[in-house]
Amino acid sequence: MKNYLSATEVRVGINFGEGVQTVGRLAVREHKIYFEYDSAFIKSGIEISPLRLPLLSGVQSFDHDLFEGLPGVFNDSLPDGWGRLLFDRLIRSQGILPSDITPLDRLAHVGSHALGALVFEPDHSAYDTQGDINLDNLASQAQEVLDGTSDDVLAELIALNGSSAGARPKALIGVNEKRDHIIHGLHHLPAGYAPWMVKFPNSQDGLDAGAIEFVYALMAKEAGITMPDVHLFQAERGAGYFAIKRFDRDGDKRYHMHTACGLLHSDFRTPSLDYEDLIALTGMLTRDVREVEKLYQLAVFNVLAHNRDDHSKNFSYLMDSQGGWKLSPAYDLTFSSGPRGEQSMMVMGEGKNPDTSHLLKLADEAKIKKDRALEIIESTKSSLSKWPELAKQYAVSDMNIELIQSKISWVAGE
Repeated sequence: MKNYLSATEVRVGINFGEGVQTVGRLAVREHKIYFEYDSAFIKSGIEISPLRLPLLSGVQSFDHDLFEGLPGVFNDSLPDGWGRLLFDRLIRSQGILPSDITPLDRLAHVGSHALGALVFEPDHSAYDTQGDINLDNLASQAQEVLDGTSDDVLAELIALNGSSAGARPKALIGVNEKRDHIIHGLHHLPAGYAPWMVKFPNSQDGLDAGAIEFVYALMAKEAGITMPDVHLFQAERGAGYFAIKRFDRDGDKRYHMHTACGLLHSDFRTPSLDYEDLIALTGMLTRDVREVEKLYQLAVFNVLAHNRDDHSKNFSYLMDSQGGWKLSPAYDLTFSSGPRGEQSMMVMGEGKNPDTSHLLKLADEAKIKKDRALEIIESTKSSLSKWPELAKQYAVSDMNIELIQSKISWVAGE
């Protein structure tokens, strides 16, 4: 049995694709977590989490209950939702209670396979998973786990999950240029293959959930939002599996990835942020008005498209090896309801029914001229008007076409 309970200290490194550079070390003593930067890394001047884990010498400790006491930057490397469920099921099957597992044990389990560029030692993530993948088989195995009827596929599903977050079952895959061959995507990929992530429906989703997210991605691109490549893979049952190309990888190059949730130490399960906060964060991190405008475009799309699950884990920032930050491409854009049916991310104080007036106030806060803000709003409305046609083309159910149209038309058609 793999020793899941051995990590009282974890060494943190960062790998931008040119080898691992030591960042520092984490330790747990009497249920409290401590971190100390490596002196050579401090001299590099690279801030991996400038707000909550400043580049200082000496030991830093953390009293907060959020993230089980971890700094947000390292919590971003841990899976939640589906990935946590898989790992907790696996250790239960081996006679270990999840409550006995520390956050450092979980980081050691992620090891070198976190999303982004951070790596952790000891590395307990070694999975010998290679070869072809059948998405229908994977979807079936994921459903068995959700139903609680199968434990024998847990290790393989965990290996495919990496440290991806969110409630839906996911797998990290390698896809060839023609998008007609899929292999395990956790290890180094052969020439001609790129790293992607594919999603499967959870227990609450309909079989057209993948098609809905795919159409939303097409509409977002049409509206001018920066999106990774997306694809709808054919499925035996339902309208298809939604897949998105990973943006934390570019060939051999890797980017450090940090969510707004981790940067701000904001609990995404109890939303308290406003797009105004994200505007300020984007400006502070990137120092680039173009990145601020990208964030604004995303806010407009989420509001008008009724994507109300726009919590702080669904906004990320990428840092390169020189320490430069930019807003990540958009992800998790789909029709959704937030807490109590409200927008998870408020718009200038409004969560229940934000509209164009709130978006224009947000533009003013972001120092975006009114004419440009109106142009972005109109472009988004135009892209959303294609919903019925695109949804029908990609086999979204008639019921969902009508439901989503009724929710986006009253805002988009103002």
